[in-house]
Amino acid sequence: MIEALSDRNPTHVLQPLAEAARKDAHLDYIVVWNTAGIRYTHPDSKKIGKHIVGPYEETLDAARANRPFIRSFPTVTGVSMTSSVPVTRPDGKLVGLVSAGITMKRVNTMVAEQLPVVLGSAAGALLLASGSSVLASRRLRRQTHGLGAAEITRMYDHHNAVLHAVREGVVIVRGDGRLLLANDEARRLLELPTDVEGRTVTDLGLAPGIAQLLLSGREATDKVCPAGDRLLAVNVRPTDRQGGPPGSVTTLRDTTELHALADRAEETRQRLQLLYNAGVRIGTTLDVVRTAEELTEVAVPGFADFVTVELLDPVLRGEEPVGPSSEMRRTAFCGIRDDPPFYPVGELVRFVPAAPTALGMASGRPALEADLHAAPGWKAQDPERTQRILDYGVRSLITVPLQARGVVLGAVDFWRADQSELFGEEDLSFAEELAARAAVCIDNARRYTREHTMAVTLQRSLLPGGMPEQSALEVAYRYLPARAGVGGDWFDIIPLPGTRVALVVGDVVGHGLHAAATMGRLRTAVHNFSALDLAPDDLLVRLDELVARIDQDRTTESTGEGATGATCLYAIYDPVSGRCTMARAGHPGPAIVHPDGAVEFPDVPAGLPLGLGGLPFEAVELQLAEGSQVALFTDGLVEDRHRDIDVGLELLGSALAGHPDRSMDNTCQAVLDALVPDDPSDDIALLMARTRMLASTQVTTWDVPADPAAVASIRSQVARQLADWGLEETAFTTELILSELVTNAIRYGSEPITVRLLYDRTVICEVSDGSSTSPYMRSAKTTDEGGRGLFLVAQFAQRWGTRYTPNGKVIWAEQTLDDGAAGTHGTVESLLEQWEDPLL
Repeated sequence: MIEALSDRNPTHVLQPLAEAARKDAHLDYIVVWNTAGIRYTHPDSKKIGKHIVGPYEETLDAARANRPFIRSFPTVTGVSMTSSVPVTRPDGKLVGLVSAGITMKRVNTMVAEQLPVVLGSAAGALLLASGSSVLASRRLRRQTHGLGAAEITRMYDHHNAVLHAVREGVVIVRGDGRLLLANDEARRLLELPTDVEGRTVTDLGLAPGIAQLLLSGREATDKVCPAGDRLLAVNVRPTDRQGGPPGSVTTLRDTTELHALADRAEETRQRLQLLYNAGVRIGTTLDVVRTAEELTEVAVPGFADFVTVELLDPVLRGEEPVGPSSEMRRTAFCGIRDDPPFYPVGELVRFVPAAPTALGMASGRPALEADLHAAPGWKAQDPERTQRILDYGVRSLITVPLQARGVVLGAVDFWRADQSELFGEEDLSFAEELAARAAVCIDNARRYTREHTMAVTLQRSLLPGGMPEQSALEVAYRYLPARAGVGGDWFDIIPLPGTRVALVVGDVVGHGLHAAATMGRLRTAVHNFSALDLAPDDLLVRLDELVARIDQDRTTESTGEGATGATCLYAIYDPVSGRCTMARAGHPGPAIVHPDGAVEFPDVPAGLPLGLGGLPFEAVELQLAEGSQVALFTDGLVEDRHRDIDVGLELLGSALAGHPDRSMDNTCQAVLDALVPDDPSDDIALLMARTRMLASTQVTTWDVPADPAAVASIRSQVARQLADWGLEETAFTTELILSELVTNAIRYGSEPITVRLLYDRTVICEVSDGSSTSPYMRSAKTTDEGGRGLFLVAQFAQRWGTRYTPNGKVIWAEQTLDDGAAGTHGTVESLLEQWEDPLL
């Protein structure tokens, strides 16, 4: 034994020996086990290697004291008597135990079979019976822990009362699948007949899921199984864990109401989640239509199968509605299907007074039509269409007016179809809450639309309304306002004296009415400064001073808003020389497309943005061949929150390159297609111009000596040139204007004196000299011999002026070609009459 217990596999040696000894001794079992309670032998081989069942601490204590131990305990086959002895090493250390046992049933059988034979008489049998009764009584006392029959009866009655009183079903099934016990609650929950004990589980008519669970033999914890109209929580445990009889005990709880509460709680959670989603998803844009669409998308399919929104027309325009109306425009739709026979989006719907929508608009409260088949007011709206809606499967409606700040904006209609439950009274409050949240967002979008429309109107009124007449450039432009708000981008094409043209692009940082108004002020200022015929860098200096004053005024008014951050690029193109002079104040530089299609971004000194002051601006002069293209733009074209400006310039160059003969209008569109995103975050202004040049036959220049006698010669040469151009009818006024300008230059200016005559849409006379002194027009007295020259020039010319050059000044006068000779002579006669002496 000691050697076997020390082996790695004691069972291999001890199991055959133990079984042979058990059979020879007619015992029920002989078990060899270690001090940890693990069996090495057993008649049932499946229990080898498993733990001893029941308390065994007293047995171990006796074994450690080197004493045998005898006790009785209940087993599956009845009460058993066990005798255990220790197995020790020579040094006295305990290495295991051997337990041998026999049941009382076997003892009785053996005694009943053998003693009558041994005694051989009836007296022996009587003695045996008496002795057996005494033994049985003692054994019963031990099994019942000393309780008598009365105590056992009271205990049984108590346990039975408890078993049938608990509100939990209890079912005990034997190992052979027969029902051993079912309490009253189990009978009620499973609807069992009265005579169920002893019947097979499969014969009780139970639900398949429950019957299978009772017979499976496996454990289950709170497994939900349907039983008729009930939902039962089932717990199953085997009864043979502690050596008990095979079978299972099952408890049942009715969780139908609990699941109903859980369903309602889940529905409430979903509604709260839907309201949360509405707060997040509705109103992401300040667009009325898009906000209405977001409302429909949130409610489908979580609350309704179809949702439609109707808004009053003033709301769509951004105006304040004057009150509820029966006429609304279908603005948005969303549904689980796309083909319901509702009014289409965009249609103006006139609701009859009995319609639920009209009633809701009038009362300001939601209206419920749980069953549209029984809704005469709704059917009266459009009998043919409503019948198609019913045939389509729509059968329930909630309509809620959209109200914000006490103003009715429209209505939202929630529809449910055949596959969904009908709307009930509990749905009204949720629909009203959802509509109230959406109405606030729609009203915010409406007010923004109104302000945006006002700002856009203001901005467009401040931008050029069309192309001015000029011959120096072929021009096209595009202006795209940002969807997020009106900005301060602007552009301009300004004809200048001498057939020159100024191109302007600017940007006021920011959005809204303030930016648009500031842009208008700057554009007007550029027009005024250009009338002074200033160079680009000088014009930007004056514009910078103006922006600084605007900022100062805004600060004084404590508005906190300034125009600092405005930028501008100003360029002047001269079609006579082909030179383009430009300067910029913090604005993106231009792009030049040469006649061969190559693109260049010339280096124009950037300068500081307008309003900062302190540093001068620097102008550059570019020589452009005829047919060159100039692209001026604002930063919104090339810069975006998702794109770096260098990438934008590269894309711009690619869009411009390789198409020298493309029209300016097509070029603008190609640039926008290549660079502008679907939702631009900033205004975009693009100005494209292709250069032209005046022919040499349209320009004539003469040098004039500083001698009054040279005036007659110049007049003759000018008359001949006008005759060559076919402009003989303008010769008189042109000679008169030129005589006055040349005489002033000879008398008050300095050499060199030059006369230039330009023929384009008008006839332009230019007289330049080396003096920077500017003449001015005055009112001569009747006694004065002079002082009427510039007055005559102003009367005969359409416009006149002075511009300064690095070497002096140029006095110019421009005449239109629409006036005939008669008109000219009429003007002359009227002027001469002003100096007639009434006394002569």
